[in-house]
Amino acid sequence: MEGVRKVFPGVVALDGVDFDLRGGEVHVLLGENGAGKSTLIKMLSGANRPDGGRILVDGGEVRIHGAQDAEKLGIATIYQEFNLVPALSVAENIFLGRQPRRFGLVNRKQMNADAAALLARVGIDVDPRTPVSELGIARLQMVEIAKALSLEARVLIMDEPTAVLTSEEVDKLFRIVRQLREDGVGIVFITHHLEEIAALGDRVTVLRDGRSVAQVPASTTEDELVRLMVGRSIEQQYPRERAEAGAPLLRVEGLTRGGVFRDVTFEVRAGEVVGLAGLVGAGRTEVVRAVFGADPYDSGTIEVLGKRLRRHDVNAAMDAGIGLVPEDRKGQGLVLDATIQENLGLVTLGRATRAGFVDRAGQRKEADRISGQLKVRMAGLHQHVRTLSGGNQQKIVIGKWLLADTKVLILDEPTRGIDVGAKVEIYQLVNQLTASGHAVLMISSDLPEVLGMSDRVLVMSQGRIAGELPAHEATQDSVMALAVGTAPAEGGNATATKDVEGSRGH
Repeated sequence: MEGVRKVFPGVVALDGVDFDLRGGEVHVLLGENGAGKSTLIKMLSGANRPDGGRILVDGGEVRIHGAQDAEKLGIATIYQEFNLVPALSVAENIFLGRQPRRFGLVNRKQMNADAAALLARVGIDVDPRTPVSELGIARLQMVEIAKALSLEARVLIMDEPTAVLTSEEVDKLFRIVRQLREDGVGIVFITHHLEEIAALGDRVTVLRDGRSVAQVPASTTEDELVRLMVGRSIEQQYPRERAEAGAPLLRVEGLTRGGVFRDVTFEVRAGEVVGLAGLVGAGRTEVVRAVFGADPYDSGTIEVLGKRLRRHDVNAAMDAGIGLVPEDRKGQGLVLDATIQENLGLVTLGRATRAGFVDRAGQRKEADRISGQLKVRMAGLHQHVRTLSGGNQQKIVIGKWLLADTKVLILDEPTRGIDVGAKVEIYQLVNQLTASGHAVLMISSDLPEVLGMSDRVLVMSQGRIAGELPAHEATQDSVMALAVGTAPAEGGNATATKDVEGSRGH
């Protein structure tokens, strides 16, 4: 790519960027949310067309007008947002539009066999006839990878492929990537996990504000990569400002849902961040969705400021002051085709309505205030949320709850797919919330994040609270010991349940 440029209404997404990829290398594309990474790879995949510059393959200029053009050139893309059809089977998704045929009909036996071989290659045991709608997020990611492998691509673009994977699944993915590199495939790898760069990459191109600011070897230190990304040094990765805990704002007692979680009891006090840790499948997301009223539960009680909440009632939870930033921000936290102003006003729409009319001027004023406070990069409040970067979309999800003056904010994977600069900004927002007497319950699969930002850590295993650790005693080893049921019988202040078994289980 030579001097590529892309302009959206009010925003220069790419401004004269050069980027090259060689066969048999992993070229990492690094930058903050909004730096232009997604726009660049969408040009290669045919989703966007450049307004200037040119794209060359094997030295010859090409024009990529769509996904089919990209496939013919041997370019396959695995997007951060899955591009799968839920109602179709795994095999049908892998070979969508390219199904093997016999006598003019789809050869399902051949298709399922070929899909099974690809699934084995990426290391997941799933029946290729299984509907995609029945799979969890991690398995969906592996299906996307299998789909890309089926194209036998010469260029493979991977956008945040490890964001939803466990450490074991990441290891499997890295083995696949290394094998593809040995086979001569050129791989564009986008990640916000800086530790992955030295482990997998060969070269790094850093984008900032739509421009290429540096091309450096993958051995470059993390501190230097951060400086190149954000234009400044970040002294403290987890800037938690701890405050004195006040009275309980949220109290959960004996919460149980058959086969999912049982006897979950905890409280969150004013001014504190409580981290909820555990392996994928432990039941963390299911518990907080029940607390928010989004999912049902069989027994137990939930209280906010001493008042018991009606079960399975989102409106009651919001009225009581509970807010939820969901794990899937695009599917559950935003209206993608609505504007920034409309999304920020979703929670407060009721109180801004009088006699059936919405106070649009008031909503606009509040949206302008909070977007400025959150430093949202945008062309204006009229911009559709779909066009924002992942980090800015997450700020909008959080912002609507800040406008509602939420007492207890539940953050489920709040920094997944977000660059290091935006992460620090979100952590500082957490500090502002707790300093003003609010409380935060935070789920994260990033264990250093849990340890760095929590005042207390609750660890879930097999659908139960396996133990609790104060911040000064919580370590990766102590948390993982509780998560897999190998915590010592005594020592420290960790409180463990008696019947915790090992799990590979969110």
